[in-house]
Amino acid sequence: MAEAGDAPLHVLADAVGLARTWQDVHERTRTVPDETLEALLDAMGLECGNGARLECSLRRLREEESRLDGRMVVVEAGEPVVLRHGGPMHYRLEYESGEGGREGEAELQKDGSVRLAPVDIPGYHPLQIGRNRLLLAVAPRRCVGPPEGGAAGRPWGVAAQVYSLRRDAAAYGGPAMAAADGAGGYGALAELAHQAGRLGASALAISPVHALFSADPSRYSPYAPSSRLFLNTAYIDVRALGEEALRAALASLPDASRPIAPDTARTAGAGDLIDWPVVQTARLALARQLFQRFEAQGPPESRKAFEAFWRAGGEALQSHCLYETLHAHYAQTLGAASGWQDWPAPMHDPNGAAVQAFARQSASELRFHAFLQWLAHEGLCRAQEAAREAGMSIGLIADLAIGTDARGSQAWAAPQDILQGATVGAAPDLYHARGQDWGLTAFSPRALREKGYRPFLSILRHALSHAGGVRIDHVLGLARMWLVPQGESAADGAFLRYPLHDLLRLVALESHRHQAIVVGENLGTVPAGFNDLLSGHGLLGTRVLWFEREEEPTQAFVPVEHWPPDSMATTTTHDLPTVAGWWQGRDLDWQHRLGYLEPEALEAARSQREQDKLLLAQALPSRPDAAGEAPVAEVLEWVAASPSPLCVFPLEDILALPEQPNMPGSSGTQAGSHPNWLRRLPLEVGNLFSSRAAAKAIHAVRHGRSRS
Repeated sequence: MAEAGDAPLHVLADAVGLARTWQDVHERTRTVPDETLEALLDAMGLECGNGARLECSLRRLREEESRLDGRMVVVEAGEPVVLRHGGPMHYRLEYESGEGGREGEAELQKDGSVRLAPVDIPGYHPLQIGRNRLLLAVAPRRCVGPPEGGAAGRPWGVAAQVYSLRRDAAAYGGPAMAAADGAGGYGALAELAHQAGRLGASALAISPVHALFSADPSRYSPYAPSSRLFLNTAYIDVRALGEEALRAALASLPDASRPIAPDTARTAGAGDLIDWPVVQTARLALARQLFQRFEAQGPPESRKAFEAFWRAGGEALQSHCLYETLHAHYAQTLGAASGWQDWPAPMHDPNGAAVQAFARQSASELRFHAFLQWLAHEGLCRAQEAAREAGMSIGLIADLAIGTDARGSQAWAAPQDILQGATVGAAPDLYHARGQDWGLTAFSPRALREKGYRPFLSILRHALSHAGGVRIDHVLGLARMWLVPQGESAADGAFLRYPLHDLLRLVALESHRHQAIVVGENLGTVPAGFNDLLSGHGLLGTRVLWFEREEEPTQAFVPVEHWPPDSMATTTTHDLPTVAGWWQGRDLDWQHRLGYLEPEALEAARSQREQDKLLLAQALPSRPDAAGEAPVAEVLEWVAASPSPLCVFPLEDILALPEQPNMPGSSGTQAGSHPNWLRRLPLEVGNLFSSRAAAKAIHAVRHGRSRS
């Protein structure tokens, strides 16, 4: 915090939440250079080039902090409401339900704040004090927890990369249908939910399904979305409107919509890796024919449902569809990788005359993109319904990505909500000595407070609207983000503080309103006390087998009975090796192939891995041979026996596959690089659990979860 005598630049940095120092993994204090602070403050819209501009920015911040009207005040149920308020002390509180409320006089405190009596009813309650109207968010103390389980054992689930799911090949449609089936989607997800639920799973955790860029299928990473307010239409189920409609759409495909050679299409539908340009081209071509037929002669009930969806989406849906249409329009001349910043200046303003004129001229195209969103929405809803109907007590666990692509829809629609001129990533650590720059943008903490946290609540509610739980990627981002000035090295950044306590309370409130569990991805280096704070609010942390090791010198695997009972347990994540891959050293092979490990370092890593295999074999009750095959089922049963209230296992481990979905640091598109987010599972969804490996794995998991 700023102290008397600090330079104005440092006072401004502290006031906005930029930390001037940080602790590295060796617990050394690092100081952020003034040049970095200046660049980040400038990116945040706070001028600091000279003393006068610094003072102006400080005054602006003080005015923002003192403003109460229109804000949201977040408290925990039963605790006093404390406000910074100067003026009349009379207040009136109305309960969100519309049933009752109260009024009274606030009490002036010694520090100049005012105090209102505690509120015990959770919800968003309108509050007026003096001339200020605000919203009082009253949160329960903790999030909803997982069900406790019954005769079948404690809750467990599987995790799936949505794109990786294979469906049974359609008996009709030829190359176009084969290409369209070249990646998984919401229809396959519903089938998986049904199959997993019948086997006793309580949950199905999925990769992010945020909206990407329909005009640029090369941007397929689920963690770099265009918008977290809408869905990925690359996952639509073209079969969803029925066989008759699909057959008609296939027959109606014009020659111009058949740019894919038959052999290429068949390969796309049968290969181990997804060819996204082929798949996306085929799906969009079919979807366009389905839309035209739907508009002309779709079933009345379905058309009525679509119109209701289009109206309910309001300005936000209109804006997203408009972005998609504009992006496709300008991609023809600027290239698919372009963003709204590359468009002519008049098109930067969604509400400007030029953009609105374009919208009127492109009304049918906007409806087409709304149709895609409707298909995606309906498909995801059906997947959650299938999960619940199959007996899952939780169902889908959505994945909320940490940020968005600054070139995308959400940044275009509300640029004032996000951090401009900077990207987020991770500070240098043991694994990434130069830090990480994820190339994403994130919310501005100032904008969150100014807008009563509506931007954050919108993405959280959208994630929970189709699921029984949510996993918050890089949950430490609720407390702080590593911010990198645009064009600078990832190591040359600084931490930006976020209103953690407010955000955690809002998460708990939304958890109760949706009756959904919340999992925080808290891997890596976290500040002291952070995990305790998560646990206190009822968020499950994440415990991964590979990181549950004793301190030096033993490095033994922690016995599962000692794993904490306030986390979701798992064998691995999408960024880490599978059990079979770890046992075989496939991750080390890839690190060498990608140039991360030189030959000498590779040899040392292989030697260390053999020692680690011995340690894992010694930890397992079955004491498998460390020189034998990977003991995948034994590992799954061991982790399943942990006291964690929920265990989730990736399908890659259920099927004993050696390859992981993603390897951070590798683009996935260059020759020889790791095929990130491209692998398809070897079996169709209907046969996933019938293989010998899967049957053995499911039996092991169920047995582990039934142990006391």
